[in-house]
Amino acid sequence: MRETFESAEKIYYTILATIAVPANLMAILILSLGKCGLSTCTTRYLVAMVAADLLVIITEVILNQINYYYFPLCFLDITPVCSIRTVVLRAATDCSVWFTVTFTFDRFVAICCQKLKSKYCTKKTAAVVLATTCIVLCLKNIPFYFAHEPGWITDSVPWLCNSKPSYYTEPGWVGFNWFDTVLNPLLPFALILLLNALTVRHILVASRVRKGLRGHSKGENRSDPEMESRRKSMILLFTISGNFILLWSVYVLYFFNVAYHFDDDSFYIFEQVGFMLLNLSCCTNTFIYGVTQSKFREQFKNVVKYPVTSILQLVNK
Repeated sequence: MRETFESAEKIYYTILATIAVPANLMAILILSLGKCGLSTCTTRYLVAMVAADLLVIITEVILNQINYYYFPLCFLDITPVCSIRTVVLRAATDCSVWFTVTFTFDRFVAICCQKLKSKYCTKKTAAVVLATTCIVLCLKNIPFYFAHEPGWITDSVPWLCNSKPSYYTEPGWVGFNWFDTVLNPLLPFALILLLNALTVRHILVASRVRKGLRGHSKGENRSDPEMESRRKSMILLFTISGNFILLWSVYVLYFFNVAYHFDDDSFYIFEQVGFMLLNLSCCTNTFIYGVTQSKFREQFKNVVKYPVTSILQLVNK
């Protein structure tokens, strides 16, 4: 059962890497052009999220999973290199998650806090928030470099990264592990649910008030640019947040050991499915932009057509 599942995993991660890398690179290019009809502030958050997702795909899917299946015991498995990979992967995963939180909070402010919107929802604030978040999370994950020891040593070369026994017993490491757990995924999960709930509540109240003021209750049918703008922002926000919550749910359940009564193979599969969905979340945002943003689709078509158009122009000359 486990061998069959691992074969499926190998195929899954190969397909995921093949799709996710070009998709995320394309999303970064299109969003960076700034022609998707989004504010500079929103664009910066989205680019940061896609860049973090791309780094997760590279470190986890390519350098970890695909390396394990296709290139066992290579340079990447030397203990110091393996430890650096672990730090980079954890930092990238944390950034991917917390950039989603900061984007959710930015949209919450934009929709629900009109007085704060002009001061907070700016490209300068977005840059400061993203840079600070990235630096703090990178520093926070440095201790993981020292949490490993070699699996074995051959010709003075240490191989693999095994967790030190003290990682599970020493109070410092135990406390750090709990802190890491709260920081990701428990706190982000709770914050995203809370912010979305508050945003929905505000939108419902504001919608009723504006409809009353504009005479909709009397059967008039006039367009409301403000509500249309909020609707588009709300669709993007809820789609990204909902996608995050859905694909991280299995991992969160695993984290609470809800599968403790499973047998070994079932628990292993439950655990790995959680990681597979977690990694899948790092390539879905690009498709979300394509589905929810018409201008993103238009720019995607232009980018795809550009090489063909350029070649045809050269041929005609």
